[in-house]
Amino acid sequence: MKLWCCLCFTEEEQDNLNLMKEEDISENDVVPAVGAIAVSDHDANDNREDGRFAMAPVPPRAETLVSWSGECSAAACSDSTVAGGVESRDLSHKRAKFYADFEERFFSTNAGKCGASNECRDYDYIKDSLRPNGETCCDTFALMGAGEDCGFDSGIVEDGEGDSSDILKVEDVEVRMDLTDDLLHMVFSFLDHPNLCKAARVCKQWRSASAHEDFWKSLNFEDRNISVEQFEDMCRRYPNATAVSISGSAIYLLVMRAISSLRNLEALTLGRGQIADTFFHALADCSMLKKLNINDSTLGNGIQEITINHDRLCHLQLTKCRVMRIAVRCPQLETMSLKRSNMAQVVLNCPLLHELDIGSCHKLPDAAIRAAATSCPQLVSLDMSNCSCVSDETLREIALSCANLSFLDASYCPNISLESVRLPMLTVLKLHSCEGITSASMAAIAHSDMLEVLELDNCSLLTSVSLDLPHLQTIRLVHCRKFADLNLRTMMLSNILVSNCPALHRINITSNSLQKLALQKQESLTTLALQCQSLQEVDLSECESLTNSICDVFNDVGGCPMLKSLVLANCESLTSVRFFSTSLVSLSLADCRAITSLELTCPNLEKVILDGCDHLERASFCPVGLRSLNLGICPKLNILSIEAMVMVSLELKGCGVLSEASVNCPLLTSLDASFCSQLTNECLSATTASCPLIESLILMSCSSIGLDGLCSLQRLPNLTLLDLSYTFLVNLHPVFESCTQLKVLKLQACKYLTDSSLEPLYKRGALPALQELDLSYATLCQSAIEELLSCCTHLTHVNLTGCANMHDLNWGCSRGHIAGVNVLSITSSYENVHELSEQPTRLLQNLNCVGCLNIRKVFIPLTAHCSCLLFLNLSLSTNLKEVDVACLNLSWLNLSNCYSLEVLKLDCPRLTSLFLQSCNIDEEAVEAAISKCTMLETLDVRFCPKISSMSMGRLRAACSSLKRIFSSLSTS
Repeated sequence: MKLWCCLCFTEEEQDNLNLMKEEDISENDVVPAVGAIAVSDHDANDNREDGRFAMAPVPPRAETLVSWSGECSAAACSDSTVAGGVESRDLSHKRAKFYADFEERFFSTNAGKCGASNECRDYDYIKDSLRPNGETCCDTFALMGAGEDCGFDSGIVEDGEGDSSDILKVEDVEVRMDLTDDLLHMVFSFLDHPNLCKAARVCKQWRSASAHEDFWKSLNFEDRNISVEQFEDMCRRYPNATAVSISGSAIYLLVMRAISSLRNLEALTLGRGQIADTFFHALADCSMLKKLNINDSTLGNGIQEITINHDRLCHLQLTKCRVMRIAVRCPQLETMSLKRSNMAQVVLNCPLLHELDIGSCHKLPDAAIRAAATSCPQLVSLDMSNCSCVSDETLREIALSCANLSFLDASYCPNISLESVRLPMLTVLKLHSCEGITSASMAAIAHSDMLEVLELDNCSLLTSVSLDLPHLQTIRLVHCRKFADLNLRTMMLSNILVSNCPALHRINITSNSLQKLALQKQESLTTLALQCQSLQEVDLSECESLTNSICDVFNDVGGCPMLKSLVLANCESLTSVRFFSTSLVSLSLADCRAITSLELTCPNLEKVILDGCDHLERASFCPVGLRSLNLGICPKLNILSIEAMVMVSLELKGCGVLSEASVNCPLLTSLDASFCSQLTNECLSATTASCPLIESLILMSCSSIGLDGLCSLQRLPNLTLLDLSYTFLVNLHPVFESCTQLKVLKLQACKYLTDSSLEPLYKRGALPALQELDLSYATLCQSAIEELLSCCTHLTHVNLTGCANMHDLNWGCSRGHIAGVNVLSITSSYENVHELSEQPTRLLQNLNCVGCLNIRKVFIPLTAHCSCLLFLNLSLSTNLKEVDVACLNLSWLNLSNCYSLEVLKLDCPRLTSLFLQSCNIDEEAVEAAISKCTMLETLDVRFCPKISSMSMGRLRAACSSLKRIFSSLSTS
C-alpha cells in the first residue's frame, strides 16, 4: 500500500482561516488546499522542522493538493500568510490524513529538486551507494510498504486535468491519527534501504525517522559501487551495525575498515575478490563475530596457509575459495562449509562442530578428510560428495569417532562399499553413483536402524535390495541398470521412487504408511507383492511384462484395501482383467491391446479408460459407479453386461459385432448404439425395459432392428431424439403412436420408406412436438415432400439433402397450389386473399436442400408465410435455374455450385450472407438481387465466370451495407 499524508484542521480553525481576506493572497500565487503540504526549494529548511509546514488559507471545500514543486510562490508559504490566529497554534499536533494508492509519479517528477536542500543532501551518499551498477534510483515522495497491520483504510487520489499549478483532486476518504515518531518508526520498518532514502526526502521528521539505526543494522554493499570514503562515512553513522555484505575487487580495503569501525559486527559476507592474510589475523578484533561467509575469493596469495582463529565464531562458509592450506581453530564453531574449494590440506580444531560440508573438494586426499572429520567428535552431518579419494577405511574411522552422525552424503565416491561400516544413528544416507555399492553393502545399511532416507541412484553394480528398517520413509532407485529384486519391509515407508531399472522383475513391499507407488517403465517386472494398508495410488504404466496375476494384488482380498487409483496403461501382456474392489475409484487400461476379457465388480468405480483396447470381446461392469461409459473404441466387443445405478450416458458407437447386451441403468438418459449392426430386437426391448428414462436414442445403421424393436419404444415416455438413419425400416407406425414427446427424428438414407410411410405426420398430425426432421437421401416423391412441408408447420429444421425425387420448391400460386395447399377453385380475388390470410405461419427456420439435382426452380413468396425462415441452403443443386425468394427474416442463403443459375430475385431485407460461388450468373442479375438486401454484409462470388473482379465497385454501390466481397482474384 502507498500512503501520503497532509495536515488538517478542525472546523473552528477552518472558520478562522476563512475570515482572512482573499486580497492578502497574491493573484499569481499557487494556493494549496487546507491541510495540504506546500513545499518549495526556498522554504524547505525553514518550514519542514519537525514536520511543521506553513499553510495558506483557502476555501473550506477545496479538495486539492499542490504538487511539490519549486515553482510554489514564497508568498504562499511565508510567515505573514499564517498570521492572524494560525501562528499561535502548534501545527505539529495536527492529525494527519492518510490516503492510499497516491500517484507516485506526481512526486517523482519534482522530488529531484529537493536534492539541493540541506535536509536531503545528507542522504545522497546513501542513495548513491545503493545504486546497482551505477543506475539512478527513482526519487519519490511516497511511503511504501505499509499494509493492513497499520489499520489504514484505502482512499483514492486521481490526477486532475488542472492548469499549470499541477493541482490534484483527492477523494475525501481518510483515517485520522497522530503522526508520531512511533508511528513513523512502525511504518518505516516495512521499507528496504532504497525506499528509506526516498522517504527521507519528504521532511526533516521523516529524514530523522528513516535514519534510525534500527533500519540500518544490516549494510548490504554487494554489487554496489561505493568508495572507501563513503563506506567509512556509513560506518561512522551506524557504528552499531551487526551485518555487512561486500563484494568486488575492493573488498579487502572495505572489510578492513569494517573490522576497525564496527565493534558489534556479528555477520560478515565477502565475495569475488582477494583477501590478504592480514584480514584473518585481524578477525580477533571482531569479538562479536558469529558468522563469516566468503565466496569465490582468493585467500592470501593462494599458496600459503590461512589460519582462522576466533573464539566466538559459530558459522563458517568458504565456498569456491582458492587456498592451499587452511587451519581452523574456533572452539564455538557449529557449522562449516568448504564446498568446491581447492585446498589440499585442512586442519580442524573445532570440538563443537556438528555440520561439515567438504563436497567437491577434489584436491583433499583421503587422509586429510579422515583427520578433519575424526577431529570433530560432535559431528552430526557430513557431506563428502564428489570426494573421489574417500575410502571405506575413512568411513570406518568416522563411524568410530562420530557416534552421533545422522546425515551422510557420500555420492560420487567410487571407492566406498560400506564394508564393515556401522552407523547406527544414521537417518539420511545418499549414495548416488557409487560404483562400489553392491548387494553386499545392504548388510551394512541394515545396521542403521534409525535410517529414514536412502538414495541409491545410478549404483550400476547394485542387483538387489533387501531391507527391514522400521523407520525408513523414503527410498530412491533410479537408473540402476542391473537392479533386479527389491524387498522392503518397513512400516513407515511413505515415498518410493523406482525408475529406469530395466532388469527389475520382482518387488515385495510391506508398509503401513505408503500411499502412492509409481513404477513406470519397468519392462521386466513380472511379480509384484504388496502389503500396504494405506496405499491409494498405483501407477504401473508401460510395465510390459506384468501378467494377469497382478489383479489379485489389488482385489479386496489382496494387500491394498484402500486403493483408489490404478493405472495399467500399456501393459501389453494383460489378456484377462478381473477386479473385485470396493475402494477402487479410477482405473486406466489404455492401450492394453491384448485384453480380451474384462470383469469389473467395483461399486465405487467412477472412471475407466479403455482407449486402445481394440481386442476386447467380453466386458462386464456389474456393479459399477460410472456415470458415463464409452465402449465405441472396442470394435470387437461381442458380449456386454452393465449394471450401473447412476449411469446417464452410454456410447456403443462402432461395436459392430455386439450381439448380446444387458444394460441395467435406471437413470440412463442417452444411448448411442450407432453401427451396432448385430444388435437385436430382444436387446433393444430389454434395454428399454430397464432404462425407462432414456431421452436420446441413436440406432443409426442398426440393421437388425425391426418392427418388434420399435414397439418397445413405448416404454420410453421421455424420448425426445430418435435416430433411425441407414436402417431397413418400412413401417414407422410404432414411432408415430408411442413417441408423443419426440422432437428430433432422423431418417437419413432410409431407402425402404415408401411415400405413405410418413402420412401420419401430415395427415393425422402425429408427433405434434416434432421440430427437426432429417430425410436426407430419402426416396420420397415430390408430392409427399410438398404435403409434408405444407402441413407440418410446426417443424423448425428440415433436411432434404440429396432427395433425387424433389423437382421444384414452389410455395406460390401455380398448378392449383396456394402456398403448398391444393385449391380446387378460386372464384374471386376476395376469396383468394381470404384463403391466403387463413394459412398458418410456418415455424420453419432452417431448410437444407443440398445436392437436390432435379430442382430447377425455387419460389418462396411473402404469401408462403415463412417469416421464421433464417437459413436456406441450396448448394450443389446443379440444375437450379431460377430462385425467387421473399422472406423478411432470412439471414443466410447458400447457392454455391448451382452452375445453371440464371435468375436471382431476392426480397430479403435482413439477409446478411449470400454465397454464389461457382454460379454461372451475370453481374447485372446479382446487382439487381442485392439491391433490396439492405443488411447484406458478406457476398461470395468466387469462380463466377461472368463476374469479374473489376465489378466489385458496382456491387458495393448497389448494396451500401456490404463489408466483405470474396472474388476469385481478390478479397475485399
